[in-house]
Amino acid sequence: MRIQAKWGFVIWHFCALPNFIFQVQYGLLAFHLDYLHMNLRAILLGFLSLSASAGVMGAELRIGIIGCDTSHATAFTKIFNDPTDKNHVEGAKVVVFYKGGSADIKDSADRVEKIAGDLREKYGVKEMTSVDDLCKEVDVVLLESLDGRPKLEQVRPVLKAHKPVFIDKPIASSLKEVLEINRLAKESKTPWFSSSAYRFYNSMVELKGTNVGTIMGAISYGPCELEEHHPDFFWYGIHPTEALFTVMGPDCVSVVRTSTPDTDVATGVWAGGRVGTFRGARNSSVASVHKVTVFGSKAVVEQAKGTDDYAPLVRQIMNFFQTGIAPVPNEETIAIYAFMEAADESKRQGGKSVKIADVISRNGGL
Repeated sequence: MRIQAKWGFVIWHFCALPNFIFQVQYGLLAFHLDYLHMNLRAILLGFLSLSASAGVMGAELRIGIIGCDTSHATAFTKIFNDPTDKNHVEGAKVVVFYKGGSADIKDSADRVEKIAGDLREKYGVKEMTSVDDLCKEVDVVLLESLDGRPKLEQVRPVLKAHKPVFIDKPIASSLKEVLEINRLAKESKTPWFSSSAYRFYNSMVELKGTNVGTIMGAISYGPCELEEHHPDFFWYGIHPTEALFTVMGPDCVSVVRTSTPDTDVATGVWAGGRVGTFRGARNSSVASVHKVTVFGSKAVVEQAKGTDDYAPLVRQIMNFFQTGIAPVPNEETIAIYAFMEAADESKRQGGKSVKIADVISRNGGL
């Protein structure tokens, strides 16, 4: 895989050249030049991927995991590393990890050692003492830290080393940090993406593919447990929020939120006057139940019960690692986090409507 990694490095820097030349902005022309640049890079990375899969450029991708305080670390590793797993994804292997962990978050502190031990003993993954050292041993990275607070600093050396990275939820502990990660990725010409597994569940894919005519609105409900170090929806509300955006698209304009100790309702107005509603629950035995209902011009359709597992997401991650093309555009991911940040701002303002564009601008802009 070292040959592939070297070619990847050369291609990324070759593809940086058009972007450098076209730095001067000329309105619509600049947009088309940037679009051309992105597609050229995608074509070259796709060629690299096909060559690698044909055995021309070497063996499987080497994956490094940062953060062992989430069950995703072992779940994803099993899919990549265990050929007997029914959902096994070929072409990559988790080879090293950096433990991480946060002492002031119980869910992190209580399981980081156990998960690190499982990676070592069950899957033969080597522990590294720093992210910098991890980057020297891998081609791509899974940033899995449960806590969003350290992720900006954890991803810096990854982007500096030009390693494509999947950043698990939450991306960070504020919208400002999410925007900074995106800026650093653009600056280093390194691809990144993030997504809840909800987006790729079979039932969600089926729902999105159903012909309801023009989508007029949607309701997405699911868990919304809170964590004091993060904006309210970042911790678990990210899941029903991402599901809402999966069917409504990224162009939300404004948000209004109603909040009680057990429930949150955030209503967004999308471009064209479409309305999408998030309903988050907690402190209940059924708070983890989730579903999306889509309201179309021809039909109203509910998400069916499906096989909710990580395999579809991991397959998307693998495709991203091979091509460098994010299955969820970074701009849409930023819109999701801006929606959640705007919902917090609406709560602070007593339920007033908050514009997404204003929230992004106040936090550093795109």
